[in-house]
Amino acid sequence: MEPSVLQPQTLPVATPRAMVEQWMRQFQDWLCHRLEAADGSGHRFVPEDWTHAGGGGGCTRVLQHGHILEKGGVAFSAVRGEMSETAARQLLMPDRRYFATGVSVVQHPRSPRVPISHMNVRYFEAGNGEAWFGGGLDLTPIYVDAQQARWFHEQIREVCQRHNPDYYPRFKAWADEYFYLPHRQETRGVGGIFFDRLTVGRDGLFEELFAFVQDVGEVYGRAYSAIMRKNAPLPYTEREQQWQRVRRGRYAEFNLAIDRGTRFGLETGGRTESILMSLPPQADWHYNLTPEPASAEAASQQWLRQGIDWLAVGAGGVAA
Repeated sequence: MEPSVLQPQTLPVATPRAMVEQWMRQFQDWLCHRLEAADGSGHRFVPEDWTHAGGGGGCTRVLQHGHILEKGGVAFSAVRGEMSETAARQLLMPDRRYFATGVSVVQHPRSPRVPISHMNVRYFEAGNGEAWFGGGLDLTPIYVDAQQARWFHEQIREVCQRHNPDYYPRFKAWADEYFYLPHRQETRGVGGIFFDRLTVGRDGLFEELFAFVQDVGEVYGRAYSAIMRKNAPLPYTEREQQWQRVRRGRYAEFNLAIDRGTRFGLETGGRTESILMSLPPQADWHYNLTPEPASAEAASQQWLRQGIDWLAVGAGGVAA
């Protein structure tokens, strides 16, 4: 039996910082159990605790050699300290002191028919008392299934609509802009949503923003585990595995050259193994590789562009 969705009301009354940190810990546990159940191999996310030089620490959980997941990571952190002047300027921080907690997730499946996935939810407090939430989720298929991409976006939109009708169109456009490799002129995948600096007070009450972030985490666990189960039985060839390694290379390029979370973690003295957990187990780079015309690889490449209205593409999808 799959674990039930976390209920916010089970959390004890505490400071906002303590409430979010406790939920992040519980969410990591819930999500690991859900992904383990979908993988079905009996393999578990192996935990590794670590401490941060400035204070706090985290727990990185990694599953390797599963039935569906070749390498999957679910990392929790709750750290505090004083960031460098360079990092503070990049984050527009008036005070270098900070507290940050969150859960970061990247799953690299064995089959090229199961998409790579990413999700992140986070909470940040600056030394001057300003506090905000951020996060996002996106899907990176090796071979784009337009119907499945539509279904994925429908699940996200439904969650956004429950909180603010403006969230989905605004955060979907933000994801198109963020999950983009300008040096390749292509999106990382079929997108999702991305949001940052949803500031307590300015953008909503703490309880409202926190509830939205919780629902983002829940919809990721539900939607991605359904996609895992649906796509894992699909057959694939060695050629498709070769293309998977190429697309994994693109994923690595984004995470190393563009991703803000990677840069923040490295610049604030975070644990390197946990930060680079997101990298694939294997990847290829070939000089000037171009898919053959009219091939499945070329067809998928055509979807990797900004501004696609996935809600108007395809039909059907996945039964959760």
